[in-house]
Formats: sequence, C-alpha cells, structure tokens
Amino acid sequence: MNREIIVVGLSHHTAPVETREQLAIADAEVAEAYHRLLARPSIDEAIILSTCNRVEVVAATQHPEAGAAEVVEFLRESPDTEVEGFEEHLYVHRGAGAVQHVFRVASSLDSMVVGEPQILGQLKEAYSKAAGLGATGTVLHRLFHKSFSAAKRVRAETSIASRAVSVSSAAVDLARKIFERLEDKTAMLIGAGQMSELAARHLLSNGIGNLIATNRTFERAVELSREFGGTPVPFDQFPRYLKMADVVIGSTAADDFVVNPAMVHDVLRERNQRPMFFIDLSVPRNFDPRVNEIDNVYLYDVDDLEGVIEVNLEERQREAAKAEHLVAEEVDGFCRWIGSLNAVPTIVALRRRVEAIRRGELDRTLASLRQLGDRERDALEAMTAAIVNKILHTPISKLKRSDDEDDAYYIDAVLRLFELEQEEEKAPPSKVTPLPTRRKT
Repeated sequence: MNREIIVVGLSHHTAPVETREQLAIADAEVAEAYHRLLARPSIDEAIILSTCNRVEVVAATQHPEAGAAEVVEFLRESPDTEVEGFEEHLYVHRGAGAVQHVFRVASSLDSMVVGEPQILGQLKEAYSKAAGLGATGTVLHRLFHKSFSAAKRVRAETSIASRAVSVSSAAVDLARKIFERLEDKTAMLIGAGQMSELAARHLLSNGIGNLIATNRTFERAVELSREFGGTPVPFDQFPRYLKMADVVIGSTAADDFVVNPAMVHDVLRERNQRPMFFIDLSVPRNFDPRVNEIDNVYLYDVDDLEGVIEVNLEERQREAAKAEHLVAEEVDGFCRWIGSLNAVPTIVALRRRVEAIRRGELDRTLASLRQLGDRERDALEAMTAAIVNKILHTPISKLKRSDDEDDAYYIDAVLRLFELEQEEEKAPPSKVTPLPTRRKT
C-alpha cells in the first residue's frame, strides 16, 4: 500500500501557550512517548517535535486517516494533558501538504519570527532522538534530510536571515556596520539582565574581541562574565573602565541617566577621540540623549532600533516570498520520490511477471531449436531482454513520475491489467526497525 506523510499538531499560530505547555513532552519522557506512539497499529515511522512554540508529530503511515486519529489519541493520553478541548487547536496535514509544512518549519517560514534559525537546530535534535530510538525509517529519514537541505538552500539563495529583527540583534548589527569589524573591539554591558544577556550572545556570535560587564548587583555581573568569558567590574567603578569600550550597551532599571555628556567628553579625551557607539536599550533611558551631539559618538535608543527592525521585517517578508518558491521546488522533488517509492512494489511485480513470460517463451523456443549454438542462444536472450525493457520503459517511467493525483490511478491500472494484485499482497512490507520494547496490540 502507498505510504503517506502526515503531520498532526499545534503551534503558536493555533494554540495559546497554556495549551502548548500541556502537550509539551519533556526530554525525560521522550522514550516512553515514542513507545506509546509506535504501539499504534497505523504508525510505521514517527518523529515528535516539542518546542515552546509547537508540538507536532510527523509520521509515515499506510493509513493516513486512521494514523491521524491515532496521533490525536496519543496526544490525548499524554500523562500531563489536563486541558480540555485541545483538539480544536490541532491541524492535520497530509501528503504534499505535510511535506510542505515540514520544509517550511525547517526553513523558519512558519516561525514566530520569520528567518530566525533556532527551529532548524530543534528539528535536527528531534530527528536525532527519533533515529536513536529506532522510530524512523526510509521515508522520514529522507524527509528530514531533504528538509535540512531545503533550509540550507533558503539561507544560501535568499537574505531571509540577514536582517536583525530583535532589539538586541539590531543593536549589534548596527555596531558591526559602524565599526565594520568587531574582532578588535571591546563592548561594555551596563546592566546584566535578559537584554544584556541577549546582546552578549549576539556580540559573541559576531566576533566581539572583549566583553566588560557591570551591574548594581555585582554577583550578577560576575555570573554574566563567567558565562560569556567577559570581565566583571563594580558598578560604581564602571566610568573608569568606559575608556576601554568601543561599544556601550545600557539596560539598567535606573531612574536617571548613568552616562552623561561630561563623562563621555572625558572618556573621548582619554581615547584620543576614537569613535564610540552607545546603544540604549532601557526605558527610562540610561544615556543622556545629548551624548549623540558629541563628535565621534553614535547613540541609538529603543525607538531608533524599532525603526531599523521594522525596515528589516519588511525586507524579510520580501525574501520569504522567494523562499516559498524554493521550498515549493523542494517539496515537488520529494513528492516525486515518495511517489516512485509507492510504485516500487508494483514495478517489481510487473517486471517479475513480464520476465516470467519472456523466460517461459524463450525456453520453449530454444528447446525446439536444439541445433542453435551458444552464440545464437545468447543473441536471442539479449534480444528478448531488450524487447521487454523497451516495452516496460514507458509504463515504468510513468509510474515513477506520477504525482499524488495520478499515483493511485496508474498503480491500480497496472495491477488490474496485469493481474498483479495477488503478487502485490505477497510482497513483504517495509517496516522501520522498532524500539526494543515495542508491542503491537
């Protein structure tokens, strides 16, 4: 029977966080979850994707309707599921639609922030866990590797991820544009909260040379510095170290300015007027806006960054349209492959039937022509084999290239015309290597 991809799940597009939390599967529960899922009679292969933004089951099945119902039942029986009515938030994708969904997820076209790369890493981790537990086979192995290839192509052929769309990433993006390179630059983080932590991650990923962290609670500055390989300084002493900083990021909860023009004038004098870039991520602001009037000083606040983000989001949406076309091409290629895979048992049976006819007729002919030598017998063998191959070439090519709509039609026609149904039924099914404790009930 034909194998089909199905996707059953919910995401930030369809369900509130409370519902997603109820269905989320913790790492410690993954093995048991696969045991329960693969015990379902219609599920041949499966991969579970559980993140903060989505909980999905991708499965290969010969019975898509029954398989989808069994996945819903699996989700309903999750040990931590207490929410009522979660089914109304679910979506079900089948066939080409399911393939497209997986490819779009991998390419971050379905993400909360289009173009953000985190989901690809999460998808690879989910695939690795499933493969390690014996939950994947030929179909999902190829599906996920092709989704990774599609994501790589999207990033290589579009600029979907090249524009910063978070405040912290936009700030670092601007710093890189001002200084061209950050490898020989030092950044100071004034404040050690979540915004500073995100900024530190972006600075490190962009190759910042050195990092200095300061915070009113010195222990927090020490923690942040330890995590990112920086240097902590006491908050009341940070002005002394300001001269070392090329990039200064402020994200404190101070009610008044922590950096003023007089302070910056003194620092620039000590730096021999080397440029400085100030990024104010706080509301109320940490840096006196008059600092921006000083030569060789660049100051951006949250409103400035929001303007940059808005432009970048618009650019990402334009690039996303290009990405959708690339994904469509990749989906089409995968669907042709799985269509040919569905046709393989029929092709094998057809070849077996025609070859049996050829062999029978050739043997009878050769038996009546005992005077023929080995050379003539070999010539007849080659000729009849060539005739069979030429006759089968067109129908086999058609079976391999048939799309979702034509697939079942052509396979059924060949089975009926050549009376291959019984041979088809005898063909051994292709099954994934099961979990050691797997039971079918």
